[in-house]
Amino acid sequence: MQEEKTSSAAVLPRLPKVMTGIEGLDEITEGGLPAGRPTLVCGSAGCGKTLMGIEFLVRGILDYDEPGVLMAFEETAEELTANVTSLGFDLAGLQAQKKLKVDHVHVDRSEIEETGEYDLEGLFIRLGYAIDSIGAKRVVLDTIESLFSGFPNEAVLRSEVRRLFRWLKDKGVTTIITAERGDGTLTRQGLEEYVSDCVILLDNRVIDQITTRRLRIVKYRGSTHGTNEYPYLITQDGISVLPVTSLKLDHDVSDKIVSSGVPALDKMFGRGGFFQGSSILITGTAGTAKTTLAASFANAICQQNQRCLYFAFEESPQQLVRNMRSVGMDLGPWLDKDLLRIEASRPTLNGLEQHLVTLHKQVSEFRPDAVVIDPISNLITVGNIAEVRSMLTRLIDYLKVNNITALFTSLLSGRNIQQEMTEEGVSSLVDTWLSVRDLEGIGERNRGISILKSRGMAHSNQVREFLVTEHGVQLLDVVIGPAGIVTGAGRLTQQMQEQAEALAAKAEMDRKDRELDRKRRVLESTIANLRTEFESVEEELRQINHQELLRQQALATGREHILGASSNEKNFQSGDKKPNS
Repeated sequence: MQEEKTSSAAVLPRLPKVMTGIEGLDEITEGGLPAGRPTLVCGSAGCGKTLMGIEFLVRGILDYDEPGVLMAFEETAEELTANVTSLGFDLAGLQAQKKLKVDHVHVDRSEIEETGEYDLEGLFIRLGYAIDSIGAKRVVLDTIESLFSGFPNEAVLRSEVRRLFRWLKDKGVTTIITAERGDGTLTRQGLEEYVSDCVILLDNRVIDQITTRRLRIVKYRGSTHGTNEYPYLITQDGISVLPVTSLKLDHDVSDKIVSSGVPALDKMFGRGGFFQGSSILITGTAGTAKTTLAASFANAICQQNQRCLYFAFEESPQQLVRNMRSVGMDLGPWLDKDLLRIEASRPTLNGLEQHLVTLHKQVSEFRPDAVVIDPISNLITVGNIAEVRSMLTRLIDYLKVNNITALFTSLLSGRNIQQEMTEEGVSSLVDTWLSVRDLEGIGERNRGISILKSRGMAHSNQVREFLVTEHGVQLLDVVIGPAGIVTGAGRLTQQMQEQAEALAAKAEMDRKDRELDRKRRVLESTIANLRTEFESVEEELRQINHQELLRQQALATGREHILGASSNEKNFQSGDKKPNS
């Protein structure tokens, strides 16, 4: 039954679409804009409507060999060409190649009133000629409000809007029509969105003095699409939409293990380190060596001849290298070999989305095996918890899809740890969570590290004390006192006490060994005396037996002599009597 459903779904015809070539937009539209149909792009001033239209045309020409027509009603061709030159779009060159036709149409309401008649017939002729002259497949009309400003009659306006969209459909060109956002409506006329097959809303918000651009697909006839609001940026390369939240969790995973950079810490994990491509979070209060642990991880990555991209929000590259050199890590050679790249800036330099785009760009250029962000908690200064969580979710998904191991550090407040951003934010998203904290005792503070979670492998449940020495991070052996694990001076006292007890036990063992040796020697002496006495008795008995044997032999010999003498005497007596008879 399931197979029947699958096969029937596979043969269903899909709405023809045209790839825009705009980064991210084709993903959330699931293939691009509807082919041969008009798409309305609306938004307030400064949100990038014209730029999106021009990039749609330029990408179509360069990437898909589809000529295009740009008909502008506000800016001249020279102004548009100059405006997009900084983005690398050479409109003049494309026009010279007859791949692009830019036409400026000036509409003056006073002139319309003088003629007394106004409709779009002239526009259709002009636009149709431009399309046919270069065989255009794509058209952009920017902006439609200027075109309709000459319509005093709303009924005529509605009729002409419908006629324009129908004419474009009949022409079979994929069109982007830009429109200004109205008060409470998507457009000023409130009509274009109803006759368009696809409507994209661009928004430019300023919250707490931070500007964020967002894109939303309001409608898309005949196709499914992403329904969320997606942040987008206007960069030097054009528009970039960040649709990472639309990705499914079906990325490949790796069984390979990467080291944390601290051998004793690796032993706390059942597999001896982190899974490659996983995400690791290190949380802790100030001064608990989060940066040192992060640098140790980066150092271990570079030692494997792999690349690491390090985003530092608190220290400059020079400061980080100097500080790590004091704990036995020299990151300088890795920088020289281009195995390590440190991007240092204050979080307030950019908004959250700009940080995300910067990271995307750096990852695309540097192609690292691991990424470190130290710390993510500073991002809270340019966004609230929900926004930071959204940004980090997209970031983690992006890195996982690219099988890049990611390590984040996060500062926790010692006053109210449970309410901190990271614990309510991304801690559930990461695969491994390490906690470093102060172990405060009597008159001293020590550092402890523990594993709160590690997906896919067994791990230690102990809180290990560690030191930051000139040879790096060193985990100390667990010392258990009468009340549990002890640290710091208590650990030293416990170790000294255990050493004293061990020495006393050894001395007692030595004394017992000596006593046993003495007893052994006494026993051996006694055994030797008894053996000597036994040998004397044995010798005496042997003499007695020998004498008795000799005596027995003498008696036997004497008895035989006696018996022999008696026999001869009888024989002699019997021989003398015969001659007399």
